[in-house]
Amino acid sequence: MTESKNSGPDDDKGPASSARGRSRRPVTLREVASAAGVSVSTVSLVINEKKNARIGAETRQRVQAAIRELGYRPNAMAKNLVEGNSRFIGLVADAIATTPFAGQIIHGAQDEAWKHGYVLLVANTEADDDAEAESISMMLEHKVRGILYSTWYHRLVEVPAALTETDFVLVNCFAAEPGPRAVVPDEVAGGRAAAELLLRQGHRRIAFVNTTTPSPAREGRLRGYQDALTAAGIAFDPALVLDAQPDQGGGYEITDAVLAQQVTGVCCHNDRVAMGLYDGLRDRGQRVPEDLAVVGFDNQEVIAAHLRPALSTVALPHYELGVVGMRVLLGLDQVGDLGRIALDCPPVERDSIATPPAATPIKR
Repeated sequence: MTESKNSGPDDDKGPASSARGRSRRPVTLREVASAAGVSVSTVSLVINEKKNARIGAETRQRVQAAIRELGYRPNAMAKNLVEGNSRFIGLVADAIATTPFAGQIIHGAQDEAWKHGYVLLVANTEADDDAEAESISMMLEHKVRGILYSTWYHRLVEVPAALTETDFVLVNCFAAEPGPRAVVPDEVAGGRAAAELLLRQGHRRIAFVNTTTPSPAREGRLRGYQDALTAAGIAFDPALVLDAQPDQGGGYEITDAVLAQQVTGVCCHNDRVAMGLYDGLRDRGQRVPEDLAVVGFDNQEVIAAHLRPALSTVALPHYELGVVGMRVLLGLDQVGDLGRIALDCPPVERDSIATPPAATPIKR
């Protein structure tokens, strides 16, 4: 629609145009009905595609033409409340929207939702119980198709009672009681992959720096490390498992204990611990990987890819967690008898590992 050169000040008041600098008001059903020369109820029947309604083809076309000409948009929220369903899916998270690498969960869920004609409504609660309850309540009021409930790190959660009022899936977390479906990272496979990065290079004496915080990651990654040693015919030595705070300071402080074990390689609980270990080794005149090969966990790009040398690590499948969580919610993937899907944590090999002196790489 073009603007006439002779338009006056009163010409901007119609539903299909607006005054400069101001948003156009919504077009109403009554205006569509007036333009098409029919009743409001007829317009409603056409918009809602009531096939059994006795409306002639010419009348239906006239209403549709008026809708296009005026730019009418149906009130989706009102339609949702009437029909009891919507094209919205909720995602309630404790902090992942403000955590750079974990924010990929939102990205994955959003991409998958779009593929199937849904829009994602995201609430970031910052672990505030009141904010969480309000977010879930508002999503239920909006008749969302279902809710993904996610945490920024893999852990056990208590499922909010309000979630049971709709279809829901836990993402990057799980419940103690059987029933709630969950999509989580395979921590055991991740720990095994980390150790195998070093074993394939011929390392036989490998330390494992674990966290002091109880979690599925602490237990699972250690078990995976043990499984990898067993598969390689290496006896597990508890003295090579060292606990540290799961941050850069913890990695720095554990340096002397690692070196005292005379290992050639080390698996760290996460990339931040590995970064601190890098600092500790440098201060002691040790080189990575010539003197000690180092593997991290998480694949935080801001750390792993920018350390010198670049850090070999294991990636947490955050994007895939969002994708698969959405697919489970939509009934496209099944969780099986265990009620849980565990996703692979792929290894990312960079420059922080090397063949130790007098060792031959293991071929697999």
